[in-house]
Amino acid sequence: MISRSEIMHTKTVEIGVGIFVAIGFAALFMLAMQVSNLSTFINADGYEIKANFQNIGGLKVRAPVTMAGVRIGQVKQIDFDSDIYEAVVTLSIFAKFDRIPLDTSASILTAGLLGEQYIGFDAGGEEEYLREGDQIMLTQSAVVLEQLIGQFMFGQGSGDKKE
Repeated sequence: MISRSEIMHTKTVEIGVGIFVAIGFAALFMLAMQVSNLSTFINADGYEIKANFQNIGGLKVRAPVTMAGVRIGQVKQIDFDSDIYEAVVTLSIFAKFDRIPLDTSASILTAGLLGEQYIGFDAGGEEEYLREGDQIMLTQSAVVLEQLIGQFMFGQGSGDKKE
């Protein structure tokens, strides 16, 4: 016969295992949200600016926008301008970052081993600041690995002189 204390011990162990599994699922959910950038939504209190790039590589909507390593916003929209044949990236900047110089430059950078791309700002020296609807004029497109490998393999731009 099974005693009452054994039954209580078994139920306690089962409840403990259930709680442990639930915490594990919650941790996996939080990790998935961080990796997919779905945990941060576009801040409605911020302002939008635009930047044109010749090549955005693998940049995606909701990619971070950083300045000095601090997240200051995210990519809201990516379009193509068929008149100038460039990508037009709309950036949503958080409201508390309202003192970004007008001559700030934007570069598409790569983070981590997975190659997630984001936009990094380098501050300029202008005394006026970016506002709603402004455009960043100084941009640097994404570095395309295939082009770099091609340049290395075929010596394009390596400074070799043929005699």
